[in-house]
Amino acid sequence: MAKILSQEEIDALLTTVSTGDEQEQKKDEHPQSRSVVTYDFRHPNRVSKDQIRTLENIHDNFCGHLGSAMSGIFRAVVDIELMSVDQITYSEFIMSLVSPSCTFTFSLAPMEGLCILDFSPALTFAFVERMFGGTGKPIEAERELTGIERAVMNRLTTRVFLEMRKAWARILTVQVEPVGFETNPQFIQIVPPGETVIVITFQIKILESSGILTICYPYVTLESIVAKLSAQSWIDASKTKVSEADVRLNSQNLSFVRANLATVLGNVEITIREFLKIKLGDVVRLEKKVHDPVMVLVEGKPKFLGRPGLVGKKRGVQVTEAC
Repeated sequence: MAKILSQEEIDALLTTVSTGDEQEQKKDEHPQSRSVVTYDFRHPNRVSKDQIRTLENIHDNFCGHLGSAMSGIFRAVVDIELMSVDQITYSEFIMSLVSPSCTFTFSLAPMEGLCILDFSPALTFAFVERMFGGTGKPIEAERELTGIERAVMNRLTTRVFLEMRKAWARILTVQVEPVGFETNPQFIQIVPPGETVIVITFQIKILESSGILTICYPYVTLESIVAKLSAQSWIDASKTKVSEADVRLNSQNLSFVRANLATVLGNVEITIREFLKIKLGDVVRLEKKVHDPVMVLVEGKPKFLGRPGLVGKKRGVQVTEAC
């Protein structure tokens, strides 16, 4: 006689079958659910995420300083936003630039090699138009700059390099010097096409116009200071910067504080009887000789030694040394 399963045995059997189906389904779905990222072994990332973040901090400060400087130059509000920090090959960067362009090469001593600063055409003509009193309306033009327009951009680039030097000061004292100017990016070969470069992209808005400013740092240029591009180095530099700022602020505030300055020509000890007998015309002999230095007091505390004399028709003291 066949055995009849109880209700508990039937439920246990159904549960086992259901669990097995789910496991098979998970096995089938597992390969498709994984997120696979393509990695190019020919062009590996040579700058870590931590170092990229430090570069972002440097150029984020650069945005604020350059925006304030340009607002004063153009007498209009200039907004600058850091859009991206990317690692790409040099050939990819050159292909992303338009021609004719407004591209400058510059050195970043003591680092070796050259870097690139590129203004998009829309941004270039917006700057030139505003410098000559325009209203800031967008201008679409595909032509090379004239001599006057290039002179305007040279002056503006000088200010950009100044703010760049200030931004790098937290990590390293650099000297940013312009090297060349080119209207065709294909003619600029600062590194081999396959070399890794760090591209910093900014969006600049001035009145009704906007455009892109791009800075390109070859890895071979940054290689000597890569160790300094760490979060800890940035934090330590920030602490030092704050300390220097506090000292400068305190010095500026104290420079307006008034202090009492007095000169002690000499001392002598006399009795009360002698003091009571002093009258007009009496001579009190001091302990110091004529050529001995006198003490100069600041708020009652000895700070300097000096020599008494006359300044015009007024009495004065010349400070000779610090105590």
